Amino acid sequence: MGELGRKFRQHMLVRGYSEATRESYEQAVVALVRAYGGTSPDQLSCDQVQAFLADLIGKKKRAWSTVNVYVSAFRCFYQDVLGRKQDQFSLPPRGRGRIRPRVLDRESVRRILAVHTNLKHRALLEMTYGSGLRVSEVCKLKPCHIESAPDRMMVRVEQGKGRKDRYTLLSHQALTLLRQYWPRESSREWLFPGVGGRGPVSVPTVQRMYREACLRAGVDHERARGIHTLRHCFASHLMEDGVPLPVIQQL
Repeated sequence: MGELGRKFRQHMLVRGYSEATRESYEQAVVALVRAYGGTSPDQLSCDQVQAFLADLIGKKKRAWSTVNVYVSAFRCFYQDVLGRKQDQFSLPPRGRGRIRPRVLDRESVRRILAVHTNLKHRALLEMTYGSGLRVSEVCKLKPCHIESAPDRMMVRVEQGKGRKDRYTLLSHQALTLLRQYWPRESSREWLFPGVGGRGPVSVPTVQRMYREACLRAGVDHERARGIHTLRHCFASHLMEDGVPLPVIQQL
């Protein structure tokens, strides 16, 4: 997009958008440009943008969560960067999906967490479920984030979604595995380092760990979905145990 692309990236950077959000928004505008044969996005009308969104929803059957990313990207680009007024450029309200997340029963989760023989893999999956972490959050954990004093038992999540810090639970099962795994690990910066220990383990690698665990545990892929399912299970199982919803939301 040339100069427009530079301005868009600069605007998002100044506004403090995360790297993942900036990449997603830029990809959304690039997809719009490609759909109209390379026409510069500032030459596209509101009707053309809405037609593109209609195609995503109607023909391509994209999930509402995906469409929401495109809508947010176009609002940011056309209204914030190009300065189009809302009465000149409008977009449909960002809908929210009504499909309930998949939740596994406790026995299925237990099998998934126990099936790996690799201590690092087991500890990582146990941390994801036991602390209700997003995959990006578990990848970026550092030893200093684990507060294992008996009267504390918390995990500090730094710069999670929305660049927010929070504390969540540290389960006894996860701590036991961490204590077995950690003395064998040479890296001291990342709790779960990637190859060579130069950075954290990657998200695709963790997703692969989870899929392999589900396969070995005999848990159907349609039920298990991606590793984010463990986060849903964390919340749902706490609800079943009687933990108040506001507490779960805070965690």
